[in-house]
Amino acid sequence: MGADARTDVPPAGPEDLREGQWPVSTGVVALERDSYTPDTWTVLVNGVPSSSINLSDPFHLDFEYMRWMALILGNVFDAEARLRVLHLGGGAAAFPRYVNAAFPESRQVVVELDARLNELVRGWFDLPRAPMLRLRSGDALDVVPTLTAASRDVVVRDVFVGDVTPSGFVDAGFVGEVARVLAPDGLYLLNVGDGPELVNVRRELSTLKGTFGNIIAVSDPAVFKGRRRGNIVMAASNQGFGDAARLVKGLLSDPLPAQVLAGNELESRFGAK
Repeated sequence: MGADARTDVPPAGPEDLREGQWPVSTGVVALERDSYTPDTWTVLVNGVPSSSINLSDPFHLDFEYMRWMALILGNVFDAEARLRVLHLGGGAAAFPRYVNAAFPESRQVVVELDARLNELVRGWFDLPRAPMLRLRSGDALDVVPTLTAASRDVVVRDVFVGDVTPSGFVDAGFVGEVARVLAPDGLYLLNVGDGPELVNVRRELSTLKGTFGNIIAVSDPAVFKGRRRGNIVMAASNQGFGDAARLVKGLLSDPLPAQVLAGNELESRFGAK
C-alpha cells in the first residue's frame, strides 16, 4: 500500500472495496483482500488485524476466537432467542454480523471508541441496520455504568489498544458493572490476548470469580501451555454454559481444535498460587 493511500477517498460501499489505508479517530485503518478466501477482507487498525469479513457469508468467521465464542453462544441459547447483546469494542463488526445471522431476532449494540471507524465499516460492509444492530461511538468504560440493570443477555468484550486490553476493563469495579447490566442468566464473553507467561488469563480469572459463579476458558492447547502467544476466550455466568459434551465436541471439531478448562481444572492451572 502506498503512502498516498492515507489521503485517498475511502471506498463508498461493498462494491467499491479496495486495498488501502485511511485515517480514523484512533490512528489508521487498512483494508487488505484475503488472497485465499473469496469475498473476504481483513480490517487492520494501526497495523493489528481487527476483523475479517466474508461479504457473501456472515457465518464464515476467520478468527478462531470468534468461532469459539460462537460455539459457546450457540450452546447456551437457542437460535430463536431474542437476545439483547452488547459488544464492547467493534472493529468491523464481524461477530455482531454473525450473531445477527445466527440469532435473527436479536437486538445488538456495539460500543466502539473510534467514531470514524464506525462510519467507515457501516458503509463498507452493509451491516444490519438499527434496531437489529446499532453502532455507538464512545468509551465502553464510560458507557457501561450508564446502562439499565439487567438490560442485556450477552456482553462481549473485545477491546484492545494494539494487542493489549486496557487495565480498566479488568478492574473488579468494571466487571461488577457488567454483571449489573446482565440479566440473571446472562453471559459475559471475553477475548483475552496472552503470552507464554499467561499473566492475563490469571488476572482475568481472579477478577471474574469475585463476581460470577461459573467461568470457563477456551483456547488451543499450545496457548494454554505457554508455547506461543494467542487468544483465550473466557466465559462467565451465574448459570451454566449448556451441554458440556456438545461444547467440547464442537471445539474439537474447529479448524483450530480448542480445549475448554472449567472448575477445579481451570483453578489449578490459573488460580492464585
